[in-house]
Amino acid sequence: MKKLILILLIIGGINWGLIGFFNYNLVSAIFGGGLVIISRIIYAVVGLSALYAITFLFSDNRQRV
Repeated sequence: MKKLILILLIIGGINWGLIGFFNYNLVSAIFGGGLVIISRIIYAVVGLSALYAITFLFSDNRQRV
């Protein structure tokens, strides 16, 4: 589950980087036009992933021997 969340966050981060540097929205370019609802769903899923990823800050990932 954590790997899926991280993949979604990487995709979101790349999209924001493209918007910031080149004013190019990759998600809208792929799913724009008649598929606006799919773009909104993708943004929502990435946003929910970011909220879930906040828990990564507070989890103890140290391995115990």
